[in-house]
Amino acid sequence: MKQLFCISLFYFVILGKDVQAQQVPAASASAITNAPVIDGRLDDDSWAEAQILTGFIQREPSEGQPISERTEVRISYDGEALYIGAWLFDSDPTSLVFGQTLRDASLNESDAFVLVLDTYLDRQNGFVFGTTPAGIEYDGQVANEGQGGGGGGRPGSGGSRQQRGSGGGFNLNWDGSWEVATSTDSLGWYAEMRIPFTTLRYGTGGAQTWGLNFERRIRRNSEEAVWAPIPRQFNLYRVSLAGTLDLEAPATRIATVNPYVLSDGFKDYTVTSPDADFRSKVGIDAKIGLNQSLTLDLTVNTDFAQAEVDDQQVNLTRFSLFYPEKRAFFLENAGTFSVGSGRSAELFFSRRIGLSSGQEVPIHAGARMTGKVGNMQLGLLNIQTGDLNVPSAVTGTTQQVAPNNNFGVVRAYREWENRSRIGGIFVSRLNTNSPTDYNLTYGLDGRLGVGQNLTFDSWVGLTTTPLPSEASDLREGFNNGEYGYAGTGNFVTRDWEVSGGYRQIGSEFNPEVGFVNRSGYRYMSGRVLYHLRTEGVDWFREFRPHISGNSFWSLGGFNESYYVHIDSHFAFENGAEIHLPGWNLTGEGLDAPFQIRNEGNLPDGGRGPIIIPAGTYNNQELLFTANTNRSAPLSVSAGVTFGGFYSGTRSSPYGTVSYRFRDRLTTAVSMNYFDVKLDEGSFTTSLVRLTGSYSFTPRIYLQANLQYNDDSKNLGSNIRLGWLDTAGTGLFIVFNDTEFLGDVDPLGFRSGPRQRQLVIKYTKLFNLRG
Repeated sequence: MKQLFCISLFYFVILGKDVQAQQVPAASASAITNAPVIDGRLDDDSWAEAQILTGFIQREPSEGQPISERTEVRISYDGEALYIGAWLFDSDPTSLVFGQTLRDASLNESDAFVLVLDTYLDRQNGFVFGTTPAGIEYDGQVANEGQGGGGGGRPGSGGSRQQRGSGGGFNLNWDGSWEVATSTDSLGWYAEMRIPFTTLRYGTGGAQTWGLNFERRIRRNSEEAVWAPIPRQFNLYRVSLAGTLDLEAPATRIATVNPYVLSDGFKDYTVTSPDADFRSKVGIDAKIGLNQSLTLDLTVNTDFAQAEVDDQQVNLTRFSLFYPEKRAFFLENAGTFSVGSGRSAELFFSRRIGLSSGQEVPIHAGARMTGKVGNMQLGLLNIQTGDLNVPSAVTGTTQQVAPNNNFGVVRAYREWENRSRIGGIFVSRLNTNSPTDYNLTYGLDGRLGVGQNLTFDSWVGLTTTPLPSEASDLREGFNNGEYGYAGTGNFVTRDWEVSGGYRQIGSEFNPEVGFVNRSGYRYMSGRVLYHLRTEGVDWFREFRPHISGNSFWSLGGFNESYYVHIDSHFAFENGAEIHLPGWNLTGEGLDAPFQIRNEGNLPDGGRGPIIIPAGTYNNQELLFTANTNRSAPLSVSAGVTFGGFYSGTRSSPYGTVSYRFRDRLTTAVSMNYFDVKLDEGSFTTSLVRLTGSYSFTPRIYLQANLQYNDDSKNLGSNIRLGWLDTAGTGLFIVFNDTEFLGDVDPLGFRSGPRQRQLVIKYTKLFNLRG
């Protein structure tokens, strides 16, 4: 076994070196005195002298083959900005897929042109800029070559806002100040970009070399081609395989202020004699470049009125659900502060700041400093929040939801080539009115890359939580049980994905400014997936059989749950997929009774709480999932899972129907339904969501998100009108409404409105350096 391991490790290292040894392309940006007009027409004289970059190579579907359509890119610069011009010729321009006309809309289901700039040439991080034939602005930040905190396998291909947050390797919510314009004609489509140097972060000014890669997506062929070759198991975020760009960059530093004014009206119909509450608010954000690579962000009277609402979820487990961060201030440079296992055990989770028990806590002021000092990546964050007191809907008395708190984070790590790094983090919450009320978290993390295919990740964390002075300390074990650690390994090739991991969380592990969905457990996981390509079949792309599993044990050895998943994915050339037959082996161990439902149909014909007794429950499930071509105007995604569940059965069909009219209107209706029949009782519940977006221009849009939750009988509406300026600023008009559609809820409220709010916010970016 030892010899086999050594041979395998040697093979991984050699394979990684072979990939890295491939010749990477190099480019030089041409210096210009007359900047081109950013209109997407590319007819300016300044483009004539620029080097023509060609030779794009397919990553998908036929790795290593030339791109199917002629593609040319030119790069120039002056003392203020970098300019990119892309000639994206197409033999059938009538088949271009424009996608959604909305900033940062997904690029997965449209034609697109994207570039990544590794401005420090550290081969791990970078800035991403992209557009579609509709002319949208798409930008983000790559950290750790797109790999999240878990060291995951094939990175996502952009677009999903779930990628953002502390655990993500791609931060879509970074909004830079830049310009883009596109045009189309009988020969194809064209893109023209202007990226100010003040939008980027890099070393000192002067002659330098950056990492550079381009990607063109031709949606009708499900084709992705890149300038610097990338194996199909990776994507554009694999900046260690990027080419290079030589240029002269000025030694300039950013200095911007972003003030806002806000007015809103709010009415709570659940209180006696409801009355509308009107208020106004002003605040300001500032961004100051301490040097070319180190940036200080300041915020006063922070507000997030225009942030997206959370997608509602049904919880049939014993543990907390994860809701991702959606507030832009915390999402910028979020990857810097990422330590832990994403969505399970994160040492820092920014939703703990300014939110408590579903209530918004006022943020008075804050500061964040991120960037590089030598070879060290640094991140400092300090936020001061106010207290929050709300009246109880039951007693009418005022209750404190959150005290005055100060939140602090110190993060530092050092990166080496081939994805390797080591770092540490310190997180604190201090009640500024009580010196004995605090929580501290300490953590170390590291990553080791072996060749291009093998990656190991690990982290360890400790917490300190003082007990009340009158309480007896009954905690025991290492650090009183306030510890957690994990390690994962991930191996990815063109054909195989193999991963495994172990995690242990102490019984008292308590990162209050982090996220832990369960405590006191040991966890093991593994996954094996094989990609079987069918090169000779023009309508079918690949077959993906796989098996994965995980298991949780209490620290005493009791098996709390296990899950084994066996499935096969059939992927078609147009993007459609069928997943079947999926087979799950599940187990739940209860060491105490579990109340899964507050009210349901009891076996005696009455209504009441459904309580599952302690015991071990082993079951099996079948699941089927399919989706049509999502780039088509009309697409459908649907599936069903059914089988054993605790002492009975569960059936949970779900589906989404999406419709897009040209590049302006997109709508989607989705439903999740649960039918649970147990020996202890039965119940059904459902979630229905309607989303829609109409874009008048790439910067003016109207969005609606309506959600109905059968548990609460509430219909929630979030309607937003945005008129964007640069870097995500502009005018926002937001209407929020909650309607109770039941008869009488547990608190005695009858059907009708619960809460209504109208917010008008305007924010403007001022560049103090011109």
